[in-house]
Amino acid sequence: MKFGENLKNIRKQKNISQEELAEKLGVSRQSISKWETGENFPSMNNIMCLCDIFKCKINDLVHEDFTDIDSLDSEIKESVVKFKKEKQIKVKLISKIIYVLANIINKIFIGVSVLISIIILALPFVSKSLRIEGTDILVSSVKVGDVSYNELAYEYLNNHTTTEIIFHVEITLIGVLISIICIAKVFECLYKLFFNIHNGDTPFTLENINCIKKISYFIIFYVVFSFIYGLMCGIIMKIDFKAELELSDIVYALIIYSISFIFEYGYELQLDSKSKMYEN
Repeated sequence: MKFGENLKNIRKQKNISQEELAEKLGVSRQSISKWETGENFPSMNNIMCLCDIFKCKINDLVHEDFTDIDSLDSEIKESVVKFKKEKQIKVKLISKIIYVLANIINKIFIGVSVLISIIILALPFVSKSLRIEGTDILVSSVKVGDVSYNELAYEYLNNHTTTEIIFHVEITLIGVLISIICIAKVFECLYKLFFNIHNGDTPFTLENINCIKKISYFIIFYVVFSFIYGLMCGIIMKIDFKAELELSDIVYALIIYSISFIFEYGYELQLDSKSKMYEN
């Protein structure tokens, strides 16, 4: 449905004649007629006046779904497409850089998590051939480590049995694994978010809103988990891991979560106007 048809239908619904509408706008009746037949388009100022007269939204006049936005004149198109070409290029470039980097970092964290998982599974078998002799760590009589330079590590190794050491290492690695998986999920959501921003018609979608919320959830979980896990390890291993719950970390997560509300607001505005952020 074109602008002229929309204008004609709304005018008739409001029981306003072409002459009355022309008088209200301060234009000729012929101008109204040409608008309705599609011969001419009104200026942006006249479109806004039409919206005021009919008490309607601009999309009710301009178009229903904007599928043929190129049929509109440049002034109307600029009001429909919120981002100008230069800004679109900048937004898409930045979003591409972010989603490429996020994807690479996500893959790295996934690789590290796989490696740690293998170590966790292999440790019980390695423990059978693990021995501590003085400051040396031996596996099958092969020296794999030396703790002579670290007094705390030396004291720890000489005050715990091999079984206890393996158990503590397993607990530590499991905690590290959970933390790494959590961070990997953050970058996975970050990748999806900026991939959608780069390739979509608009950043304001439900999927993007959910991505932002998930990022904040994972960050909050990571912060709280790290604190609780540090306390637990301190109790079990009797080592001060200096576990602290930083208020600033929670604030950062809440700030990210609040951004989702901004996106929700943008999404609602977009539904209301049926507009796009990008011009294809």
